[in-house]
Amino acid sequence: VMEIVRQQDGLFGHGVAHLRPLNLEQVANAIEMRESTVSRVTSNKYMSTPRGLFGLKYFFSAAIPSTGGGEAHSAEAVRYRIKQLIEDEGEKVLSDDKIVEILTEFGIEIARRTVAKYRESLGIPSSVQRRRMLKATA
Repeated sequence: VMEIVRQQDGLFGHGVAHLRPLNLEQVANAIEMRESTVSRVTSNKYMSTPRGLFGLKYFFSAAIPSTGGGEAHSAEAVRYRIKQLIEDEGEKVLSDDKIVEILTEFGIEIARRTVAKYRESLGIPSSVQRRRMLKATA
C-alpha cells in the first residue's frame, strides 16, 4: 500500500487529474515481490483517503501517450478530464472530435473512438443526445 501511495502522490495532493499510469509489475518490482502477489493483495481491498474511499485496483491505470513524447497520462485521469469537459460545456455541446482537439492541447494523444468509449463508460450520452436534452429543457 505504501508503494501505491508513493507512486500516486499527485492524486492525493491534487486530485484524480494527477493519477499516474501504474501497473502491477511496477509495484511488484519496487517492493521485490511477484506480480501475482501484488494482484492478490490488492484485490477486494480499499483505502480510505482524504479524497474518498478507493479500491486498491483503482490506482492501477493504463497509460495514454503524451503528444511530443512527454510523460504518459493515466487512462483514469483522461476519463476524469473528459467528464469535466462535458460537465462544463454549458450551451456549447462538445462533440467527441472537439474533445480530442482539447485533449491534444493538454498534451494527450487520444483517438476519437477512445473518447467515445470513455464517455460511454462514464454513462454520458453522445453530443447529439446531449443537444436534444438541452433543447428539451429550454
